[in-house]
Amino acid sequence: MAQEPYSPRRSVLYIPASNDKALAKIGSLTCDAIIIDLEDAVLPADKKAARDKVAGILAARPERRCEMVVRINPLASEWGTHDLLAVAKAEPDGILLPKIGTPRDILEAGDILDDNFAPDSVKLWAMVETPRALLNIGAIAELGRDPAARLNCFVAGTNDLVKATGILADRRYLMPWLMQLVLAARAGGLDVIDGVANDFRDLDGFARECAEAAAMGFDGKSLIHPAQIGPANRAFSPSAEALAGARAIRDAFARPENAGKGVIALDGKMVERLHLAEAEKLLAKAAIIGA
Repeated sequence: MAQEPYSPRRSVLYIPASNDKALAKIGSLTCDAIIIDLEDAVLPADKKAARDKVAGILAARPERRCEMVVRINPLASEWGTHDLLAVAKAEPDGILLPKIGTPRDILEAGDILDDNFAPDSVKLWAMVETPRALLNIGAIAELGRDPAARLNCFVAGTNDLVKATGILADRRYLMPWLMQLVLAARAGGLDVIDGVANDFRDLDGFARECAEAAAMGFDGKSLIHPAQIGPANRAFSPSAEALAGARAIRDAFARPENAGKGVIALDGKMVERLHLAEAEKLLAKAAIIGA
């Protein structure tokens, strides 16, 4: 399967489709991706009006390129299929499916997009926020290996997982499931975004949570307030130390005496070709995000 170009997803900000004040600020935001929300943030009475605004919102997307994703209502709801059809016509970068449970949920959404001639550029993102989704996560992630399935990214729905399982709202108890989600995403070649932090005023705590998520292997963090963008971008960008180490590995393998070697010694440590591949990938990502 061909590798898609790297697209940073360090900071993924939810904006309610019904919040005109927040929507007006999109052009000034420095997040990597925006999720226009038709689901949790919109009251039932406002859902059709919010849906009708999506095409205009996407048509007015800012010149500064960031991914524009729309979270629709669950396909099983009275709004879901109408949302999917309307949003697909507006051709966002992605459509976020909530409340998925099995691979069939992804495939059904993809079939609807195909039947209505949505371009291949419209990808599917999946909210992992139910016990059933976690139990089926391996099979769901495998769809990431099939371009025809359109599946591109997982988003952790931590608030819903807490609600559905009855565990204490403490990340210590979510850790096993979050790590399972990261593992499945990597097996399927998918990006994976950590859940939201509800206390948007505690930016120090948020920064710690972002650093923790980056260490766990997440590609980015979903956000509920613009003040969280900066800490997320910093946490999920390569550090100066990591970049210096990557350059050292790249330069070491480029020396004539190391040509063709699979393993070399660098600063008293064994370094393999797999470390070179990791270093080159890190440097390429840094170049894209300007780190």
